[in-house]
Amino acid sequence: MSEAPQITAFAAALQQSHASGQRFVPETGMALPRDRAECLAVQQAVSEARGAVAGFKVGAGKGALAPTVAPIAAADVVASGGVAKTRDQLGIELEVGFELLKPLPAVGLPEPVQEYFAPRVVIELVDTRLEGDAASDPALKLADMQINAGMVLGPRVADWDGSDFGTVAAWCDAGETRLLDGEATVPGGSALANLGLLCEVLGDHCGGLQPGQVVITGSLCGLPYFPAGTEVSGRIEGLGEVSVTLT
Repeated sequence: MSEAPQITAFAAALQQSHASGQRFVPETGMALPRDRAECLAVQQAVSEARGAVAGFKVGAGKGALAPTVAPIAAADVVASGGVAKTRDQLGIELEVGFELLKPLPAVGLPEPVQEYFAPRVVIELVDTRLEGDAASDPALKLADMQINAGMVLGPRVADWDGSDFGTVAAWCDAGETRLLDGEATVPGGSALANLGLLCEVLGDHCGGLQPGQVVITGSLCGLPYFPAGTEVSGRIEGLGEVSVTLT
């Protein structure tokens, strides 16, 4: 991690926000992460403070911050049918996930992929720890775990043949709102390409990808936000159903 004490202070403020449930505005004069290396250093520090990692999110992204990766804390994982604590609202993303079954043999996507990964349907939970203009700053979003707030894990598919998920049949409801009903395309058009990208670039960041952890590959339904009290459910054909209640 950067030795700059104010960068360290920013990481500490993020961790305090996780602990307190209160968002914050970075203090005037606080040095903030501005390049990808500094953003990942902040992630590393916050992740170490929060404990075990349950998985990672990945996106191709654009520009100097790409590709975007971020750990997902085990403390923020919810079993399907459970409840997710909500400050005022949570973002909802129905996604294709992949659980690592055994250690990766090398950098990159292993072959045959089905010997190393099993797909799962996942709802990613999304929230920021920041307020004001800081909440929309791309570098600060990356440092803030790419605004991940957890994930809801659906069933693991045991008999996957290794075929890709590109355009899938899916539905997702949040309360009375139908978010998705029919065909939807994984960001970039290939869940396996996104998984492979994570396997290429993650390295030992936040402990590296370990058996039992889940990689999520991007939203099928955009990023809508809903308040506490909303019941969310989704299904991806071939993967199964997943649900959570925001509370």
